[in-house]
Amino acid sequence: MTFDTKIIGGTVFDGNGGDGVQANIGIRGGRIVEIGACDGDAKRIIDATGCIVTPGFIDLHSHYDGQATWDDRMEPSVCHGVTTTVMGNCGVGFAPVHDGDHDRLIKLMEGVEDIPGTALAEGLKWNWTSFPDYMDALEAQNRTIDVAVHIGHDPLRVFVMGDRAIADEDATDDDIAKMRDLVRAAVEAGAIGFSTGRSDVHKTADGDFTPSSEATARELSGIARAFEGLNHGVVQAVSDFDLEREGDRFEAEWAVLESYAKAAGGRPFSVSLMQRDFAPDQWSRILEKAEKIKGDGVDMRVQTAPRGIGVFLGLQCTFHFFMGYPSYKKIAHLPFEERVAIMKTPDFKAKILSEKSDKLSGPGSSVPPLADLLMEHIDFVATKLFKLGDNPDYEQPLENALAAQAERDGVPLMEKLYDTLLERDGQELIYFPIYNYTNGNYDTVHQMMTHPQALQGLGDGGAHVGTICDASLPTYLMSYWTRDRERGERIALPRAVQMQTADIADFLGLSDRGRIAVGMKADLNVIDYDNLNVLPPYMVSDLPAGGRRLLQKARGYRATLVSGVPVVENDQVTDARPGTLVRAGQSA
Repeated sequence: MTFDTKIIGGTVFDGNGGDGVQANIGIRGGRIVEIGACDGDAKRIIDATGCIVTPGFIDLHSHYDGQATWDDRMEPSVCHGVTTTVMGNCGVGFAPVHDGDHDRLIKLMEGVEDIPGTALAEGLKWNWTSFPDYMDALEAQNRTIDVAVHIGHDPLRVFVMGDRAIADEDATDDDIAKMRDLVRAAVEAGAIGFSTGRSDVHKTADGDFTPSSEATARELSGIARAFEGLNHGVVQAVSDFDLEREGDRFEAEWAVLESYAKAAGGRPFSVSLMQRDFAPDQWSRILEKAEKIKGDGVDMRVQTAPRGIGVFLGLQCTFHFFMGYPSYKKIAHLPFEERVAIMKTPDFKAKILSEKSDKLSGPGSSVPPLADLLMEHIDFVATKLFKLGDNPDYEQPLENALAAQAERDGVPLMEKLYDTLLERDGQELIYFPIYNYTNGNYDTVHQMMTHPQALQGLGDGGAHVGTICDASLPTYLMSYWTRDRERGERIALPRAVQMQTADIADFLGLSDRGRIAVGMKADLNVIDYDNLNVLPPYMVSDLPAGGRRLLQKARGYRATLVSGVPVVENDQVTDARPGTLVRAGQSA
């Protein structure tokens, strides 16, 4: 047999959770056609000696909805073995849309997902109105990796209800019927599912709650009935269970989500799961509810992350400790290098350290109230502020935190934070694990990840570009959790591969990927496992209109193939663009 490509000499982990086996892989026409000896010629041979070979990773939770319309590289996800990414999570997106609502959806995405509005305004082509139109636009542009997309509740609500969607009005029966019909049309056209966002910390760039945040159970259930009779499509929600509100509203919020999930005609349902310091046991309550609803016949899953869900704080980032200080606000408009030079002068340092921060959130501000809360409790927050280091360490002991360092050095805390921000000529990044680090370790994270209803997700690739770079989670799971962790239990390598390949493919109903088997799509990773690592994040200005974003690369990817075509070779993105739109219910 003649092959387009052969991968030879590697240890193959097929995605089913079993041990690796020595085998060659033959590829022709974008598919795996032989696993074994693979005798015969090939146009391309990839030497995988000393490497492991895995299915391409599937990223369950990203926000490339805008970026995917103008960017063909799809960094940073492509740098971390991802061959398929799912967009449109958390209820946000850019379709369906009326011509007069472009700015409204931009402000929504800017506020919720921290993507510069100027970049979106310049980059988005808006050559669509309906959601199927939007999918056609995605399909028309090739890129490194495949994309699938949810239809989001927020743009849907705005499209149907207009100003009433923003004014927190309840949807009428007619509104709900129209939204249900639009979701049905989207899913029949290949949308991967429907998502909604119910987090109080998600706000528009104008500081308003998102349109879907307080949607009633009646509305969500009415929309979810769009899935009745369909054999594909998933439903998704993010919620903080009203933790920002007074009192314990957990049961009331769960009742909304449960009715939503049960109305979806038996389709799989997922909700985000994390540990919050101010509700440290909430995650276990969610798991108890998830187990119960699973027993009631709902394919209920929880999306988890393999490390702290946190932010980077720095002078080039969306947020840092001094941005609300009067002296800083006077120089905030200056070029970065000029700001840093001023901040390094003793007089400026002395003055700013004598001040207090002004309030950052409020009417007209996209800064969430959480930022003010963090500043009010900076002494506590600083007990979990870490310098990440050149070899990024996301599970550091609390004695490494900047608060502990300040105490040991006999330096006031704010001075320690100020000096740290100015290290590396003002480019230093400080890591703050907001969630999943209540106890200063990842033991709880391990419990969440290994729950039988858990799915790997929450990487948010394409979003929070000024504060977060968790698109590197696939590499982190493969390197840290299977090989490097010393502070607790690890995860077996075959299981780690399965968690981000077959598990997610099965949940999404994508039968053509997620495993290494004859007939499957040739989405594959060749990984130098012993040398696999995430590299330090860094800031670049490569978005439209000069917008900044954090990037984080990896070391150890000998090759990443999409449909048999290398999109990464030796950790470098190639010029090949085989990626396209995945239409749910139409993969084979």
